[in-house]
Amino acid sequence: MIIAGRAWVFGDKIDTDVLAPGYAMKLPPEGLAQHCLEAVDPNFAKSVQPGDIVVAGANFGLGSSREQAAISLATLGVGAVLAKSFARIFYRNAINIGLPVVTIDLTQEIAAGDLLKLNLAAGSMTRLKDGYHRDLQPMPPHIIDILEAGGLMAQLKRKRGL
Repeated sequence: MIIAGRAWVFGDKIDTDVLAPGYAMKLPPEGLAQHCLEAVDPNFAKSVQPGDIVVAGANFGLGSSREQAAISLATLGVGAVLAKSFARIFYRNAINIGLPVVTIDLTQEIAAGDLLKLNLAAGSMTRLKDGYHRDLQPMPPHIIDILEAGGLMAQLKRKRGL
């Protein structure tokens, strides 16, 4: 599974209220996504492109268990989230909806706008401008299968022929 896009770099403790603000929770997913990360970068939702990669610090996705936090990123087309660490519930919600999440600390090495290429199955990240490379923990085949299917429910439907 290959993902390539621009880096969007954020710090520590990006919580679910920043990813899916409570005041916008009654909106459909497309409307809610337009408010994703606006408290830390008002231009994010307007400027992020399909395949772009969020790079963040520690405890990404802390807070409530709302799956809309991961859904907002996926709705905007974010290709993956790389963070030093994740809140457990956010991590699982992301995998369940088909959003790749990788635990790695890159906030000091990657700048906003850097073009990155990820190979999740092989476990690699390359910054395209200079070939800088970091190994990632390869994702297990069963997780790759969930991600390639578009999420856990899509995978189960595919397996059951629905």
